[in-house]
Amino acid sequence: MARNPLVDIFRIKDLRERLLFTFGMLVIFRLGTAIPIPGINVSALRAYFMAQRAGGGMSIEGYLDFFSGGAFSNFSIFMLGIMPYISMQIIMQLMVIVFPSLKRISEEEGGRKRIQKYTRYGTVLVCIIQSFVVTVYADSIPNAITMNRTVYGLTAMLTVTVGTLFLMWIGEQITQRGIGNGISLLIFGGIVARMPAAVWQLIQAIRMDNLNPVFVLVVFAMFIVVVGLVIYEQRGQRKIPVHYAKRVVGRKMYGAQNTYIPFKINPSGVIPVIFASAILTFPLQIAQSLGPNWRWIANFANWLNPTGTPYMVVYTLMIIFFAYFYTQVTLNPVEIAKNVRENGGSVPGIRSEKMEEYFTKILNRIILPGALFLAFIAIIPTIVQRLFNFPLEVAYLMGGTSLLILVGVDLDLMSQIEGHLTMHHHEGLTKKGRIRSRNL
Repeated sequence: MARNPLVDIFRIKDLRERLLFTFGMLVIFRLGTAIPIPGINVSALRAYFMAQRAGGGMSIEGYLDFFSGGAFSNFSIFMLGIMPYISMQIIMQLMVIVFPSLKRISEEEGGRKRIQKYTRYGTVLVCIIQSFVVTVYADSIPNAITMNRTVYGLTAMLTVTVGTLFLMWIGEQITQRGIGNGISLLIFGGIVARMPAAVWQLIQAIRMDNLNPVFVLVVFAMFIVVVGLVIYEQRGQRKIPVHYAKRVVGRKMYGAQNTYIPFKINPSGVIPVIFASAILTFPLQIAQSLGPNWRWIANFANWLNPTGTPYMVVYTLMIIFFAYFYTQVTLNPVEIAKNVRENGGSVPGIRSEKMEEYFTKILNRIILPGALFLAFIAIIPTIVQRLFNFPLEVAYLMGGTSLLILVGVDLDLMSQIEGHLTMHHHEGLTKKGRIRSRNL
């Protein structure tokens, strides 16, 4: 009788504990999004944001709120989310490439821990800047603050900064003691938490005859097709054949073997989308918060509105840039060629000294189509909203950045769970995983 892989997940003690730990951390994250900053009038906030949503479309506040899982509109202790940490990671990775001294540190023994420590310090600085902006923004909302402005400002900056650092700690704990990538799962959890509200908004729009049900079915069919394309793109590979000659290790002789190096069509996964969103969120939040006091900043906020063409262009270019950047950081053709040569390997038809050039050429060929595909999926919500007059929050849920993150994180999570199952000689979740476990 065939065993159910879903049941097997909870039969393996280590995997069960990891899953329960991850679930517990995500519950803490969701509870934190509902705890407001001290000195905030929750009723005034709710009335303000309801009026904003009634205006139609998706404002910058709605955009920030969507990707923080509702924490922004609640003015919660987690309202900045994990984005400051991601932004600082990007800045630090760029600095390692630009500054030779940091590059040397990263290559030393224990260097990664030092770079990680610098990243944490930088995250505190980014949080302080963004939390100050938040206090200015709250002051522009009528009756939102219930205490002395100076006391509120200092309290809010401290609370929000600590909240983001706590989220950073939760993400690291999930990665180490749970299952999946902790930082990605926090973003994943925030998006999933917005699903009920988005579905209800869609139902209300259909009831009020603001949306044609036929258009909804068409968009839903598009959504299914896009999900299939995203999965195909995430799993697609270009296999580079490598031949290893006979070699002697100690008293043993290892025979020649043929294998391959798998270059994914999209080597960086959803990282370029997350990076681009994090970088754009920072100026958007500052512009929205300071806009009421400075007209030129308000004009900038309107120009870079998430529903506008300039935003789509900037967003697309940043996704392409980060796709190339992150791939070069994680897949260095020079290091790959060096490892192949040191292990006595060769690529058929390619001279040894030309191996780096060959790997670089292959990577450049596959990165551009993958990056363009990512960018196209990311701007689908705006296209759908303009063509079918969809509520933009629903469009963001059914496509774009949220879809890429949901599918990418889910595939990574399933892959890790399947790895634990096959390691303990249980059948995997997918057909390939079940075949692999039977061959072990």
